[in-house]
Amino acid sequence: MNLWLVRHAQPMVTPGTCYGQLDVPADADATRDSAQELAKVLPAIISVAVSPLQRCEQLARNLRGLRPDLSCKTDARLQEMNFGRWEGQAWADIPRTELDGWASSFDSYAAGQTGESVTQFMARVASAFDTLPHDADTLWITHAGVIRAVELITRGVRRIDRADQWPASAPACGQWCKLSL
Repeated sequence: MNLWLVRHAQPMVTPGTCYGQLDVPADADATRDSAQELAKVLPAIISVAVSPLQRCEQLARNLRGLRPDLSCKTDARLQEMNFGRWEGQAWADIPRTELDGWASSFDSYAAGQTGESVTQFMARVASAFDTLPHDADTLWITHAGVIRAVELITRGVRRIDRADQWPASAPACGQWCKLSL
């Protein structure tokens, strides 16, 4: 069984903006291009789950236009991490004391004071991962944070304590990776 993890195309936000669950659209041309490339490589039979944020739903719509055989279901567990009051702010404008607090209590600090902790986020993603079918390929149209969390989960890590344990890389916007499970 393979899990395809696809990151939405480039969101329409100012670079350097915190936009976790901020519901912003993605670049339409980049979304179309990503869907075209993805449609060429996906297997004939695959289940598709999509984050409800519009930048992911855009990619799902484009993909279904090219692959009408696909049916997509929305799964709120595939949303990016909720950064609370930081959403929509420039990272550079977030008070240093808040970022330091997050870094020093990475597992339990509620991002943006009203958002999720990394522990809550990891548990949400693990809950989706644990319901994957064992006998069929699955495609998730999702976000960089979810893909990073899945990287940890597939290594048996369901909780991290420190920021330096968080994976540094994820597929670029509009790109994907395929995990054999």
